[in-house]
Amino acid sequence: MDFDKILEKCGNAGRYQYLMILLLGYIAFTTTVHYYSQNIIGFVPQHWCYHEQLVDRSFEEIAAVYAPFGKDASCTRLEKIEGNNLTVSSKACQRWIYKYDYGFRSMNAELNWVCDDAYKARIGQSLFFLGSLLGTFTFGMLGDRIGRVRAVILANQCGFVGDFLTTYATNLVQFAIFRCISGLAATANYYLMFILVLEYLAPKLRNLAISGTLGICFCLGALVAPWLSVLAGNWRIYLTCSALLQLVVALFYFVVQESAQWLITRTNVEGAIARLKHIAHFNGRQVPAADFEAFRRNCIAKRKLSNQPEQTAGIIDLLRTPNLRKISLLVVLIFMLTSLSFNTISRNVEGLGMSPFVVFSLFAVVVPPSGFIQGLLQSRVGRKATAFLAMLCTGLLSCALGVALSTEGAHSSVTLLLSFALPMRLGISLSYTVTSQYASELLPTCVRSRGIAAVHLAAAGASFLSPYLIHLGTKLAAATSLILALLLLTASFCTLMLPETNNRQLPITLADGEAFGKGESMLSFDCWRRHDDDVSKQPAEELKLQPINGQQPAKPATEAEV
Repeated sequence: MDFDKILEKCGNAGRYQYLMILLLGYIAFTTTVHYYSQNIIGFVPQHWCYHEQLVDRSFEEIAAVYAPFGKDASCTRLEKIEGNNLTVSSKACQRWIYKYDYGFRSMNAELNWVCDDAYKARIGQSLFFLGSLLGTFTFGMLGDRIGRVRAVILANQCGFVGDFLTTYATNLVQFAIFRCISGLAATANYYLMFILVLEYLAPKLRNLAISGTLGICFCLGALVAPWLSVLAGNWRIYLTCSALLQLVVALFYFVVQESAQWLITRTNVEGAIARLKHIAHFNGRQVPAADFEAFRRNCIAKRKLSNQPEQTAGIIDLLRTPNLRKISLLVVLIFMLTSLSFNTISRNVEGLGMSPFVVFSLFAVVVPPSGFIQGLLQSRVGRKATAFLAMLCTGLLSCALGVALSTEGAHSSVTLLLSFALPMRLGISLSYTVTSQYASELLPTCVRSRGIAAVHLAAAGASFLSPYLIHLGTKLAAATSLILALLLLTASFCTLMLPETNNRQLPITLADGEAFGKGESMLSFDCWRRHDDDVSKQPAEELKLQPINGQQPAKPATEAEV
C-alpha cells in the first residue's frame, strides 16, 4: 500500500482538498497585497517646490509656471514669481506642493522623500529584498525541519510584524529595519503553502482547479491592493490593513494538516498515518485499519531499502549525482531568469502615460486568464510544453516591443505601450506560475522545501537587477524590452532540457530524483507521448521510477504525485 493508494482511499479530491485550495487562494491574495505594498507606499505623486504665491493656484497653473524647467521642475525652488519672470533660488527646496493621485498620500509624500532625499525610499526597498533573501532561505530550512505548517505561519507573522511596525517609522533607520522584517515573508509566505497543498492533491486538481483558483486570487489581490490604498487614503492605514490580512494565517494551525510525506521522510510514519486518518474523517471516508497497517509496513520496508538516510538529506545532496544535479541547476537558472523578468514587467507601472493605480488594475485583469490558460495547457500538453510556449511567446512579444520602441515617437504612444504591456503581463504571469509549480514537482520531497527555498533565494537575488532594468528604459527606451527578450528566450531553451512531470509519479527520495526523466529527449512533450507506453500495466497517472546503481527493490512505497 503506497502513499498514492492510501491517499486515494482517504480522499485525494474531497472536501479537505478543496478547503486546501481555498486556503491557498487566501494566501495568494494576501501575498499579492503584501508584495505590491512596497510599490504602492512608494508612489511619488506629481510635485513642485512650494512657494507662497502658488498656494491658491490650480495644479494646471502651477505646472505651467514650472514648465520651462522641464525635468528639473519638481526640485527647482523659485525665489520670485513676477508674471512670466521667474527668479530661481540658490537654496534647496524644503517643502513641496503635491498633486495626490486619487487622494492617496504615499510615504514619499508624507516624509518628503523626494528630490535629494529620494534615495531613502530606495534604501528601504533594497532592505525589503534583503529580507526576502533571508526569509526565503530561513523558512525554507525551517520547512524541512519543523514542518510546512509552522513555517508558513511564522513567515506570515513576520510579514504582519514588519508591516505593522513600518506604520510607526519616522526616519530612514526605522523604515529600513522594519521593511527588512516585512521582507522576510515576501516569498516564503506563499511557496511553502503551495508545496503543502500540492502534496495532498490528486493529479486532476493540480491543473485547472488550482491554476484557476490562483489566477482569480492573484487578480483579486492585484485589484484590491491599489484601490485599498486609495480607500485608506494614507500609506500607514494601508499597511495596517495588509498586516491584519497576514495575521489571520495563524488560524491555519487549527485547520491545515502537516505534510504526511514530509513526516514519512522524517521517519515519523505514525504521525503521517494520524494526518491521513484526519483527512479521511474530514472527507467522510471509512478506511480499514488493515490498509493503514499495510501502508505502515510498506514505509518501513522502503526505509530499509533506502541507501540514503533521507531525514539528513540536504541541498548539497541535489548536486551529488549527474542527472539530479543537471535538473537542479536548470531549475535554478530558469527560475532566476523568469523571476527577474516577472518583477521587471509587473512592477513597471509608472511611465506608461496613465495613473499607476489604473495600470495596476489593467495588469490584474489579465491574471485570471493566465491561470485558466495554464490549467488548460498543462492538462493537454504538459508542464514542459506550457512553460516553453509561455516563455517563448512572451520573449517574442518583448522583442517586438523593443523593435517598436527603437522607432522615433513610439514611447509616447499610450495605445502602443499598452497593446504590448498587457499581453506581456499575461505571458509573464503564466510563465512564473507554471515555472513555480514545475520546479516544485521536479525536486524530491525529502529536500523539496529547502530546494525550493534555494531556488527562490537565487531568484530573489536576480530580482535585485529589476529596478535597474526599469531605470535603463528611461535612458534607452528599447533596451529593457530587448534584454527581457534575451532572458526569456534563454529560459525557454533551458526548459527543453528538463523532463516532463505531467501524469508522472514524482520523486520522493534522492534515488528517485536521480532516476527521474532519464532518457527523455529535449522534444519529449507529454502531448506527444503515448500514455499506454508508460510502465506496463500501470495506471496512466503513474510512472514507476527505476532505482539507480542497478538495484531492483520493490515498488516504491511512499512516492506520490505532489
